[in-house]
Parts: sequence; C-alpha cells; structure tokens
Amino acid sequence: MVNAIHTFQIPVKDFDRAIKFYNTLMNYELSVMDFSGAKLGAFKYDHAAGGIGGCIIKSDKLSPSSRGTMVYLDTGSDLQPYLDRVTPAGGEIQVEKTQLGPGLGFYAIIIDSEGNKIGLYSSN
Repeated sequence: MVNAIHTFQIPVKDFDRAIKFYNTLMNYELSVMDFSGAKLGAFKYDHAAGGIGGCIIKSDKLSPSSRGTMVYLDTGSDLQPYLDRVTPAGGEIQVEKTQLGPGLGFYAIIIDSEGNKIGLYSSN
C-alpha cells in the first residue's frame, strides 16, 4: 500500500451551486460526469505520479455534513488565494490560515456551499 487514501467523495445537495463553488475555489473547472445514477465533479490529480483524486457527488444516498470525516484539499504552495475565494463563492471560513508548526505547512478550515467542513493545506 502506497497511500492511506484511495479516493474521496464530498456529498452535495445542489450540484450546480456546489460545482460553481468548487470551480471558483480551486480556480479550475472540475470534470463533470454521471456515474451509476450519481452526478460527479472530479478534482484534478496526477494519477501517473501517484496522486489521489476525489470528487463532489450528488446522490440520494449521501448527505453533506460538518460533523464527521474531514477532507483536506491540497492548495500547493500557498492556501491564502484559495481562502480569498471562499466567501465570494458562497462559503464560510471557520479557521483562517494557521501554521501547523515549523516546516509542517499551513491549514485552514472552511464550510463549503453545501455545509461540508473542508480543510485546506499548503506547504507555505
């Protein structure tokens, strides 16, 4: 086993609202597809380099939650530009950019447009 995570799904209620939020947050368009009766919006990742991918998902079997498992999205070298897009996109910042410790990077916590608690991580 190389990674602890294989993939992740972030449940959403309103797919159009959620796809707009995440397209704005990530500053690119998620790939939209239908899969087994669910609507998905896939985040970019580099599979060939061992990257882990995931998606937002609209399914009657899943519900958004701010209480439970948290996903941390990698924002590269600086998460501040991502935080700057949260509120205009319809989300809420719960924890501003915070240093984990010397050399360990930074994190922030947001609530997305659907009510999910999501972490953001950057190396600087």
